[in-house]
Amino acid sequence: MKSNPLENLFALVCGSSAGIGKATAIKLAQMGCNVTLIARNEQKLNQVLECLTKSENQHHQLICADFSNPIELKKVIQEFISQGNIINILINNTGGPKGGPIKDATTDEFINTFNQHLICNHILVQATYHGMISSGYGRIINVISTSVKQPLPNLGVSNTIRGAVASWSKTLANELGQFGITVNNVLPGATNTIRLQGIAEAKSANTGESISDIFDEMASESPMKRIAQPEEVAAAIAFLASPEASYINGINLPVDGGRTKCL
Repeated sequence: MKSNPLENLFALVCGSSAGIGKATAIKLAQMGCNVTLIARNEQKLNQVLECLTKSENQHHQLICADFSNPIELKKVIQEFISQGNIINILINNTGGPKGGPIKDATTDEFINTFNQHLICNHILVQATYHGMISSGYGRIINVISTSVKQPLPNLGVSNTIRGAVASWSKTLANELGQFGITVNNVLPGATNTIRLQGIAEAKSANTGESISDIFDEMASESPMKRIAQPEEVAAAIAFLASPEASYINGINLPVDGGRTKCL
């Protein structure tokens, strides 16, 4: 892969104020991409903006939107596109819902998570795919979860909605492939993010088990005996965003150290 394979291309990276989204934005910028950050916390986004590699030919920016409010997101992204911005690479990435057994989940939890993930993803795709067609380059990458292959214990709502997003993505890949746009899913396993810390804290509160022991258990589930770093997931995302991945379409790519038992 050449040093700047994404030069003159434009990416929109969701959830880029922290974790996998932040690591992905940094990686894409290193590959020559012009990056637009999007999340709800402007202060954190400005901090990430300062971390991005910037050559004389690169321009990075940020926009703010709360993914718990699809109407707001639609307004923000439509205004952004109306200003002449074209997105070649869309990284759909949003924090997951709280954990818990599915039998105890409220209907509002399902509705809110469906809106935050699938509906917001859809709004962003509808706003950007025409620009991908007209520019001749399109990559849509959805950061989901290994639960689309193997449901995870105590993540009932997440398991359900992630599966819906995976099916939506595969359908979209079938429709957009004719235009040279690829649509793929990256499925992180246990990754060192704020969300994973929150899951561990919730489990600790319910069971009395120490957070350290919980993290050790998570690590032991992977053949590699450790959890991932956000940068490792970002590397997989960046490859799928690159020209080298031009004939990879409609797949689920686990980045979990081999934890998932199925092929």
